[in-house]
Amino acid sequence: MEPCDIYIVRHAIAADRGEEWPDDTKRPLTDTGITRFKEAVSGLTWLGVEIDEIFTSPLVRAKQTAAILAHGLGNKTSVKTLEALAPGHSPRQVMNELSGMAKRHRIALVGHEPGLGELAAHLLGSSRALPFKKGGVCYIAIQGLTSRRPGELGWFLPPKVLRRLAR
Repeated sequence: MEPCDIYIVRHAIAADRGEEWPDDTKRPLTDTGITRFKEAVSGLTWLGVEIDEIFTSPLVRAKQTAAILAHGLGNKTSVKTLEALAPGHSPRQVMNELSGMAKRHRIALVGHEPGLGELAAHLLGSSRALPFKKGGVCYIAIQGLTSRRPGELGWFLPPKVLRRLAR
């Protein structure tokens, strides 16, 4: 079992639910969401973040966020859909699906609240979910994708701090 660096990323600001987007799975990022998340990714670059694989929820806003992340990191990071990152799946479902698909050890997971907060808590052995802001990112080092031991929180940053680091 090899150690893994897990970066948990909440999708950026998306269009509001409503008549314009009756199908929640198709809601896209707003122009503001795109601009701000590009700046946040610059902050991740400033921190020296390197990611080998990005897994995303199948929802449009998460896929767009994952594409911005991959492009902003400037490497050939592959983006793959992980169905368990869609709303309504348990942290255990996410980790089971991920352990069958992940080939590398620096992994980003792009998804939604409250699932991501619950996933972070699960990885840290905490009973309280972490509250992710849209475009927020946390870094957790774990023993391996199938490890039962709690991971270690490296950092948990809201998008405003990531954008500030980029300046």
